[in-house]
Amino acid sequence: MHPPNAAPLTEEVKTRGRQRSVEAEDAILRATLYLLERKPLRQVTADAIARRAGVSKATIYKWWPNKSMVALDAFLGGMTARVSIPDTGSAETDFTEQLKAVTAFYKTSLGKIFCQFIAEGQSDPGFLALFRERFLYARRDAARVMWRRGVDRGEIRKELDGEIVMDLVYGPMIFRLLAGHGSLNDHESEAMVGALFSGVREPGYNGSAPYQTAPRKIYES
Repeated sequence: MHPPNAAPLTEEVKTRGRQRSVEAEDAILRATLYLLERKPLRQVTADAIARRAGVSKATIYKWWPNKSMVALDAFLGGMTARVSIPDTGSAETDFTEQLKAVTAFYKTSLGKIFCQFIAEGQSDPGFLALFRERFLYARRDAARVMWRRGVDRGEIRKELDGEIVMDLVYGPMIFRLLAGHGSLNDHESEAMVGALFSGVREPGYNGSAPYQTAPRKIYES
């Protein structure tokens, strides 16, 4: 359930000799996903997770410091399973497909937990730091691959700061998600990436055509 290239939240605990049971861990994460898709994060308790997973609450606390960390692991696993990184031969199309998939995920009952994690982090700086490390940085590492491919093939201007450009790709969607002032759909995703690439595309690039037709589906509800 863990995303690639991300260290487990409980690595420090494991080093003290408490090895997880794979079956119990999967049961806990599946139970947490089930509850998160039906209740707000603040209403999901460690007792409820333990009951549904068929384990003791002590088992949960052996491997996670609190239920918010369990929820974060479950959320990341759910997103990783549903949102992939495309490789179409065009960075513009890759980012468009990926933004569509991410937007579709955030509109699901599980994806909506994202806003609750942000809210939880306002009163728990430690959790917010782990959220950035486990979620933001891991997802940016994956998106950075798409960016680098575009630069390497001469599609994207190499002098641009990729970190800023990635903020510009995903920032409008996150802002709309949090503020609720605009729509989130496939058309908006295409428009956001198209507007951005009109500025970042290398002049004279004659590779893959700009995004015009619907890409292969990479999001499964």
